[in-house]
Amino acid sequence: MSDTLHLRTVQVTRYITPLREGGSLPALAEADDDFKYVLKFKGAGHGSKALIAELLGGEIARALGLQVPEIVFANLDEAFGRTEADEEIQDLLQGSQGLNLALHFLTGAITFDPVVTDVDPLLASQIVWLDAFITNVDRTFRNTNMLIWHKELWLIDHGASFYFHHSWNNWENHAKSPFALIKDHVLLPKATELEQVDKAFKEILTEEKIREIVNTIPDEWLLWDDNRDVPEDLKEVYIQFLLIRKNNSEIFIKEAQNARQTLI
Repeated sequence: MSDTLHLRTVQVTRYITPLREGGSLPALAEADDDFKYVLKFKGAGHGSKALIAELLGGEIARALGLQVPEIVFANLDEAFGRTEADEEIQDLLQGSQGLNLALHFLTGAITFDPVVTDVDPLLASQIVWLDAFITNVDRTFRNTNMLIWHKELWLIDHGASFYFHHSWNNWENHAKSPFALIKDHVLLPKATELEQVDKAFKEILTEEKIREIVNTIPDEWLLWDDNRDVPEDLKEVYIQFLLIRKNNSEIFIKEAQNARQTLI
């Protein structure tokens, strides 16, 4: 088995429209395979760190059997965006040359509404476990970051995960954090099977699987201005963060269970 997950790379051919509901100005775009994608730019607010979180969060979710749109690397060449009239968007495109990230656009999908759609306790527990594991702050009633497509629940937008990497201090402590923000999770009231899910998911997320996912991060996304570490060392930090977090999962499970008790 290879120690790297192989994602497809597409060439972006057409910028269709900005998707302004996100703070980082993602866009609907078309690529050379004639598919439409939600394109996330490394030149946006949190730079390549948001793309790393999106990649790791999405591929961990997929490994756990949850529905996530296909994630691809999306290449922007130098000439792309020169004809864009909007200066803010033109700057974003010029600052995002090279490899970006894109998710397959689910045509006709509707935003998940917890009032309308009932989620069974097992699936709710799986999603709550995932988000506590990857420290995803962004799956709340205000912004569910889930879609209903072909009558199935799909997870999107994991760019707010792994927030330890914005400061990069005390990452070992972050790995053992209870993740108190799980109290705001939209599916927490339904998550009654966290211990069962914990056992199953820890068996799936072997060290080999975690390394395979983390090694997918392109080196060029790890060349941060404020950082002198080489990409391989940074990948190892992500790997160790996930391994420590998995091995101490009872900390975030207990936090989620306690938070749920206060809700019901």
